[in-house]
Amino acid sequence: MELYLSDKKGVPIQKDMIGLFFEDINYAADGGLYAEMIENRSFEFLDCYGTVGDYYTKHDPGYAWEPTQEYGQGRMEYVMGSPLDRANPHYLRFTADYAGQGFANKAYDGLRLEQGKSYRVSFYARCVRYQGGLRVAAVKERVEYAAAEITCVSEEENAWHKWTRYEAVLTAKEDVRGARFVLSLTQPGVVEFDFISLMPEDAVAGVFRRDLFELLKGLHPGFLRFPGGCIIEGNTLENRYRWKESVGRPESRRNNFNRWAVHDTKQESGFHTCYSHYNQSLGLGYYEYFLLCELIGAQPLPVLNVGLACQYQSYELVEMDDPAFAEFVQDALDLVEFANGSPETKWGAVRAQMGHPAPFGMTMMGIGNEQWQTEKVDFFSRYQAFEQAIHAKYPEMRLIGSAGPDITSERYTAAWDFYKEAAPKKENFVYAVDEHYYVKPEWFYEHTDFYDAYPRNIKVFSGEYAAHPVNGMNRPDANTLGGALAEAAFLTGVERNADVVVLASYAPLFARVGYAQWSPDMIWFDDARAYGTPSYYVQKLYGENLGTVTLAMEGQEKALREQEIYANASFDEAAGEIIVKVVNHSARARDLSLRLAESYAPAGAVKLSRISGCEEDYNCITNPDVVTLQTAQEPFAGSLKLPAFSFTVARIPVRA
Repeated sequence: MELYLSDKKGVPIQKDMIGLFFEDINYAADGGLYAEMIENRSFEFLDCYGTVGDYYTKHDPGYAWEPTQEYGQGRMEYVMGSPLDRANPHYLRFTADYAGQGFANKAYDGLRLEQGKSYRVSFYARCVRYQGGLRVAAVKERVEYAAAEITCVSEEENAWHKWTRYEAVLTAKEDVRGARFVLSLTQPGVVEFDFISLMPEDAVAGVFRRDLFELLKGLHPGFLRFPGGCIIEGNTLENRYRWKESVGRPESRRNNFNRWAVHDTKQESGFHTCYSHYNQSLGLGYYEYFLLCELIGAQPLPVLNVGLACQYQSYELVEMDDPAFAEFVQDALDLVEFANGSPETKWGAVRAQMGHPAPFGMTMMGIGNEQWQTEKVDFFSRYQAFEQAIHAKYPEMRLIGSAGPDITSERYTAAWDFYKEAAPKKENFVYAVDEHYYVKPEWFYEHTDFYDAYPRNIKVFSGEYAAHPVNGMNRPDANTLGGALAEAAFLTGVERNADVVVLASYAPLFARVGYAQWSPDMIWFDDARAYGTPSYYVQKLYGENLGTVTLAMEGQEKALREQEIYANASFDEAAGEIIVKVVNHSARARDLSLRLAESYAPAGAVKLSRISGCEEDYNCITNPDVVTLQTAQEPFAGSLKLPAFSFTVARIPVRA
């Protein structure tokens, strides 16, 4: 087999093509990337029962909290009346009859502390009838692994019972997992509490769990689409994601239950699962997403609701002639001002007050998530209304349109008919059309030429894709090497058609072990560990090795495909390197001869990066390195060795 590396340049490759899609599913935000360790910190959690089509919620302010028993049980009351903030009206009134009584938080699957590391406790309290101190600790089986005492403002010092913010630092004496957070009174009395927080002091920017952040940064993503997905729409419009409620003081962000809280509930479980208390504290809000983009070097791509609840669950919508629809459009305009506006503007001032006076430089927005046109849902008209309003004020803003939830239905065809008719009539009408693919690995292998025949005047965002060897919940074994190789093979066709596909992102991004509502996922984690799947390494290799322009394949990819070899070549003009990407989907090792165009001369060692193994191999939390990235450098030998079931990237320095 031979691959001729032509000196004929093809189409430019957008440097930000390969990016990330973040959705708060699988406990990706609270209990995941958001480093907060306390669960239900403001006593506002909702409990959800039922199915996606028939459910109800009830307040459960005491979820994750319980009184301690060592000194007898104190009394816990969840009350309203004079809260810390009206957005979150419940707070805890704790009565201790004896010194040492307190209450504890289960903290997701328990606190995990590392010896010598520090963790910052903060909370608001007011003394109703109390003179004494407060003690905070991490406790497991009556052993304190970290503790600190706080002097409390007494009743006499605080006669009006105003909320006072307290802080302390816990430093772990040794490693522990599965501990509880305990807050106790040193004397009998009554104290009220709200917004109790425990954050690791090594959290990136005081927000992001460090190991998960580093895994994201290591991908070198070009963009980040956020915050979802289906949660943008909500089960109903009442629990949709409202970006304005996710900025400002964390204490003022209204708790919201997660759209995924009723995912896959069944009668045999009483329509109640471990996801039924899946809530959003919104500590990870739009400001934090923009900040994350800045810290990892990604372009922000927020997605906005267009007045529709999730179409899979509901026909609820705000009619376009309803004055309330204008609020959805205004939300989009205000978001641009929040991201890019001067600190003298209303929403630019909010951003500046949060600590970022400089603009975030947002250039793209998603209009709707997985919306499609039906007899009852006028999505195309909604897109046009948003487009007109946004471009009237911000003509350079690039808008992402929806092609529905999949590419194998009439919804997809109808969407493309709309964009192909509307786009030529107005410049900048749509920057790219968002397509989603959750398919078997075979589909990816069979469609590496998928974009060869696409129209060249409308761009594509491959917004959500993943190979699904198996489906289901809590299936780390769904992230096989075979599935990742299928994704890598498909991406050779995406890269070859870089004049059509300008953005691409795998989905979903995160999954907490034991709480994965959707499999496969790119990054898995528990309280202590995190790992990248084979799909993670595929995304990393593409993100780091795009090149600036494609090299003409001249039909070679078709001949190679017949031998289960999937390849593409590009050129990095700044580095002076040819970049070759090759998937060997064969069960035997192969040799691929590389013939350089006469205008090229090898100019140094070839940099090789590779993943390989058995098709069914997968990483897991206890064995995260079954499939891992291998790198090497070697002289140019005129060929590539391709192990069985492998993805290889070779960077070949040349003089032209």
